[in-house]
Amino acid sequence: MPSTPPFIPTPLNVTDQMNRRVAVPLPPQRIVSLVPSQTELLFDLGLGSRVVGLTKFCIHPKEARSQATVIGGTKNFHFERIAELKPDLIIGNKEENYQAGIEQLAAQYPVWMSDIFTLDDSLRMMRQVGLLTGRSAQAEALAAEVARSFAELPPVAEPVSAAYFIWRQPYMVAAAGTFIDDLLPRAGFRNVFADRGRYPEIGADELARAAPQVILLSSEPYPFAAKHVAEFQVICPQARIEIVDGELFSWYGSRLRHSAAYFQELRYRLGITG
Repeated sequence: MPSTPPFIPTPLNVTDQMNRRVAVPLPPQRIVSLVPSQTELLFDLGLGSRVVGLTKFCIHPKEARSQATVIGGTKNFHFERIAELKPDLIIGNKEENYQAGIEQLAAQYPVWMSDIFTLDDSLRMMRQVGLLTGRSAQAEALAAEVARSFAELPPVAEPVSAAYFIWRQPYMVAAAGTFIDDLLPRAGFRNVFADRGRYPEIGADELARAAPQVILLSSEPYPFAAKHVAEFQVICPQARIEIVDGELFSWYGSRLRHSAAYFQELRYRLGITG
């Protein structure tokens, strides 16, 4: 009796969000994710069993790192470990990963890259990842849920001026050209550093001159906590200092399902009205 021929995935030629052409076997069976928010997305699309590798920062869902191999960080890959996993798809991101590492991987494996600046970019990423992995229906439902939750956020009468800090020593903020900057107005804020690019260092004098009504201290990547409030209060005595959930401002995968509701709660806490 003739043996059954091995399953050979059909390659799909796609363009990623960096306008790179990538030949992806359809459907991919062994996925390595180099970005925490996209790892969570893969699991929420029902692909957890296909995720064979992820980074040490991929903390959602909590079981992810116990069932997949940790391949290093987002900016320092263990290439030998990745090779042992024999991935047929690697998913990364332009900002969160590093060019030399991605180029080295792309020479051997299909590497699909996202490039996220806006909420619309994130919704396109979800749909494209769904197409790549054979989960288009699930991805479309997820993207529609996220889009609807933001559409239902009522506009505010007057956005509150704010500075969003991501780092300490030196102080660094999210400025123009970042995903955070796109979400801040949706949350009801006007970024006082919107005239600066990306993630600039900000001195105490510059912060005092900007005089934001609210200073938002993100829980990540720097773990701002209550003990840091006093130092900002000295710089801006009139400002309201608020510790915020950095994941809900910066993770551009399926965690966005919770962001709009969080922003509404934050508005209420700060007295920002429609």
